[in-house]
Amino acid sequence: MVKQTVEVTNPTGLHARPAADFIKIASSLPCDVSIEKNGKEVNAKSILGLLALAIAKGDCIDIITDGEGEQDGLKKLVDFVKNIKE
Repeated sequence: MVKQTVEVTNPTGLHARPAADFIKIASSLPCDVSIEKNGKEVNAKSILGLLALAIAKGDCIDIITDGEGEQDGLKKLVDFVKNIKE
């Protein structure tokens, strides 16, 4: 299991469109993926779970990957969150 904290810098946070893009990446990975915010952890392959966290600009989230390809998967997801532009 690997984990990295990343700050969401996108002005609209991780709302529906970027959340859907995040899930596409997470769902393409063979490992388990979860996101934790303020002690609440959700399956990052679930749009409802991700939206329930209400991730806004300035929030720090932990991205957690576990299993096959966890290092590469974590890097892809962290890079995505850092580079969301709208």
